[in-house]
Amino acid sequence: MAEASIITPDLQARVDAIAARSGRAPAAIIADALEHGHSLDWQERYVDEVMAGRADIAAGRIASPEDVERVLNKYRPS
Repeated sequence: MAEASIITPDLQARVDAIAARSGRAPAAIIADALEHGHSLDWQERYVDEVMAGRADIAAGRIASPEDVERVLNKYRPS
């Protein structure tokens, strides 16, 4: 039996864009939404944040191990 497509062109475009930016298959994007409740809005924001983090790393905007340790020590119980 052939499957009928029930996804609108707009939704398909969003799925395809997320897939292209994340390197995942469109079917994986849809499965993530259906199986794990990660909406397309959530997945778009997630990919945006990952890409921003990668840009920060590429630009050298990262915390040193000493900076991380200083922040962790600030919140550790004495």
